[in-house]
Amino acid sequence: MIHGGDIRGFAKSIDCDSSEVIDLSSNINFVKPSVEIDLASIDISNYPDYSPLMESLSRFYGISEDKILLFGGANSAIYSLLKYLKPNSVSLYTPIYLEYIRYAKGAKIQKIDRFRDIDIEAIGDLIIFVNPSTPDGRFYDIEPFLERYHNRYILIDESFIEFSSKESAIRYIDRYPNLFILRSISKYFGGAGIRIGAVISSNIDSFRDDLPLWRVSALDMRYLEKALEDSSFHIRSRVENEKSREILLKGLKEANIVKRVYPSVANFHLIELNITAQKLQERLKKDKILIRDCSNFDGLSEYFIRVALKSPKEMQIFIEAIKNV
Repeated sequence: MIHGGDIRGFAKSIDCDSSEVIDLSSNINFVKPSVEIDLASIDISNYPDYSPLMESLSRFYGISEDKILLFGGANSAIYSLLKYLKPNSVSLYTPIYLEYIRYAKGAKIQKIDRFRDIDIEAIGDLIIFVNPSTPDGRFYDIEPFLERYHNRYILIDESFIEFSSKESAIRYIDRYPNLFILRSISKYFGGAGIRIGAVISSNIDSFRDDLPLWRVSALDMRYLEKALEDSSFHIRSRVENEKSREILLKGLKEANIVKRVYPSVANFHLIELNITAQKLQERLKKDKILIRDCSNFDGLSEYFIRVALKSPKEMQIFIEAIKNV
């Protein structure tokens, strides 16, 4: 499936080094935690001991360790959960992360357009909702939704919630045993190459029994352990992302090619243009800027792009580049 972040392919197409590319297509946090790791100190001769990391995540999420399952990234978590639940039918609130459509293959798929009529009755055995949503970053009040569908399996993807000040649906897991929460931990902690995702639920014992024992490497685990020790990271991330958002939104208001900017609590914005995403991407090549063409999201046309928040300097370069388009 097509998604953002193909920096190497883009760099090759414009004959530059990947380090020169300003990647606004991938929604990985540009703010990094303070992490110092002596690789020689990591014991790779034995199987990983997840206890220290699980204790840290238990404190981070405010729940007991036995309600958290770790995976080698969010994709692995999605694949494993759908394989375990084996739904005959899946209701997807779209636009949505494209891998959900891929992994629901084989089940009857119902797509409900969030932008047009979110109150259409979901008919799936499994209902999937991304909150904050992608690619638009909107946050929804999820409690009425959970009450309405409490007798179905529900997956709430909260991969971007740490970028916001919104409260997680984790607080509902004891009330709704059919509720599963997905977290893409590596997105928030600034490392797509660090493959750690999590499923959180009060009802995962049989799911756990269905999985391999070792799903996260000692190297990935140590990175996240150290990242969680950085007590100032959350504040730094919030402050720096908001600085970049302010620059981006101010510049977009003054850009002639922009028709609409969708409000977002996540680290990206969905933008409707007066020209096609392909034309804009072509014009941005000279500035070595990569954006996310959203035309392959359900319900969106070739006039939609997603721009991720990056450093204030990179945001300013992007704004200058689109001024005269």
